[in-house]
Amino acid sequence: MFGNFLWLIEAVEEKTISEEDFFKLLPQLKCDAQKNLQTIQDSTSWLKTQYGEFKIKPEKIMMMDLFHHFEEKYALKLKEKNIKFHFKGDPNAFVTTDRLLLQYVLDKILNNAVKYSFSGNDIHLQEVTDDRQVIISVSDFGTGMNEKYLSEIFTYGNPLFLGTAGEKGVGLSLKIVKNFVSLMHGNIQITSAENKGTTVSLFVRKFIE
Repeated sequence: MFGNFLWLIEAVEEKTISEEDFFKLLPQLKCDAQKNLQTIQDSTSWLKTQYGEFKIKPEKIMMMDLFHHFEEKYALKLKEKNIKFHFKGDPNAFVTTDRLLLQYVLDKILNNAVKYSFSGNDIHLQEVTDDRQVIISVSDFGTGMNEKYLSEIFTYGNPLFLGTAGEKGVGLSLKIVKNFVSLMHGNIQITSAENKGTTVSLFVRKFIE
């Protein structure tokens, strides 16, 4: 992307393309820049866990605090698509795990939920606690996926899909998500059906030694 941007600037300076054509290309450049920035940020987050004896730092995290954090972070995107974001579960529920890892994982899952939701749909953040674990699920009612893609969703060979408003992904986030869930000593499960939606569930044990 940086090479393309420099090439375009030089092309304008040398007058091999017009300023009008340059400005026509800016929306695509912006899209490419956003994708490249996301890739860099995702890669940086992952690299921090791969070097220097990384250890998770478990702490008590209130589920409603997480809900309000993401409700605020995604307020604009939710408004643009007229999507309602709901919390389902015990308002006093909590999970004990690494905050940075959990927030990264939920951020990527929610980003996909918004991306693939149809206008006017709902998204649910749900918590269920049993004797051994806390189950945190994000459910949308959007485009969903064919079952044949689910087995490849965490691989580098999985196809990339456009969101319902033409949003593009970088194809890296979910691979890091699976790695981070493993670092939390948890599991992740995805269920999906075409044109019915997707539910992503995290299974996090109550206490981490």
